Amino acid sequence: MEKIISLGKRRGFIFPSSEIYGGFGSCYDYGPLGVELKNNIKRAWWQSLVQLKDNIVGLDASILMSPKVWEASGHLTAGFADLLQECKSCHHRFRKDFLKSNKCPDCGEELMPARKFNLMMKTFVGPVENESSTTYLRAETCQGIYMNFENVQKSMRKKIPFGIAQIGKAFRNEITPGNFIFRMREFEQMEMQYFCKPENKKKLFDSWKEERMKWYLNLGIKKENLRFREHKKDELAHYAKRACDIQYKFPFGWDELEGIHDRGDWDLSNHAKYSGKDLSYFDEETKERFIPHIIETSAGADRSLLAFLLNAYEEVKGGRTTTTKAVKEVEVVLRLDKNLAPIKIAVLPLVKKGGLISLAKNLFKDLQKYWMVQYDEVASIGKRYRRQDEIGTFYAVTIDFETIRDRAVTVRDRDTMKQERIKIEELTDYLKGKLK
Repeated sequence: MEKIISLGKRRGFIFPSSEIYGGFGSCYDYGPLGVELKNNIKRAWWQSLVQLKDNIVGLDASILMSPKVWEASGHLTAGFADLLQECKSCHHRFRKDFLKSNKCPDCGEELMPARKFNLMMKTFVGPVENESSTTYLRAETCQGIYMNFENVQKSMRKKIPFGIAQIGKAFRNEITPGNFIFRMREFEQMEMQYFCKPENKKKLFDSWKEERMKWYLNLGIKKENLRFREHKKDELAHYAKRACDIQYKFPFGWDELEGIHDRGDWDLSNHAKYSGKDLSYFDEETKERFIPHIIETSAGADRSLLAFLLNAYEEVKGGRTTTTKAVKEVEVVLRLDKNLAPIKIAVLPLVKKGGLISLAKNLFKDLQKYWMVQYDEVASIGKRYRRQDEIGTFYAVTIDFETIRDRAVTVRDRDTMKQERIKIEELTDYLKGKLK
């Protein structure tokens, strides 16, 4: 984990938020490469859940909603609270379920009795900060989907079963955030709510469980680092009839990447009750009216990014680069899937003379029309290969003195290190075939 944190900062993936002021409580900023990687993860998720499905549509709901939403959803009651314990001596606070004894992990003194701590982040709307202007930053994206169930169903003329997908920020005032970007106070969710008939939900639950596992495997996560964990009855959230996690084997142990939940009809029924709005669905074929049940797939974009980084990180001893001296130190290769790699292609002039720079820059501009491309002319070609390997760049295109004569470039594959000589006029089609 320390190596990933170091790589993240050194190469522009992830920086501590407000770092010049000493950082700010488990919040992180995504740098130039981090934002590309995260966007690629979200794009792959959206393609899988929306673009390639004919019965799932997208949504981008407001972060701020009526506080009544959170009252109806149970977030303002004990259902969305952690048990907190405070040390009598140093006054550090801890989640009770993370503690192994009644002693403070930091100073060893006794802890005070546990009390409930609500995770909702409160804010105010309007010029006066009082109870009537109180609202909350959303704790999960799914509530915005439930608010729009009827709007989406009618405007898109969707029949049950159908789904609504959303990617967006959520906020929780975690007592003990940690493990880098695994548990943060501001995070991004990728959630899909699938509305169905109650009699079909067991089959749908099992189907979504398998499909979501395949998504991680298809993007290169090693099978031995993934597993399912079914929740026991006494572990279920207040809304859940059944829940199963897809877990990843992080350096700190197995933990949740994504949850698949049978939420029953709890959400729509509760919102119908609190709002007075009829949220039932009428089936024209069977002439049946019912409150749809919901199968939810809920993934963390930040947790997924961390898992993909950990899974891709590899240290290689010896010389991978084409230098005259063998490289003895350890080299890092980030073997990200080609769909996720932040930079697909690097354009590298062999040296800074002999007309190679202008040739390389023209080629760089051409390739930018299709992919995220990086241009680098600083240091030896071996060092530049290493830099690109370390950020997961899939192909390095080198322009050398032979290029002026034969109008061909050398294309180096990140994983195999195989090099091919490709004509410039054929290069775009060649790379399109490789990166399809």
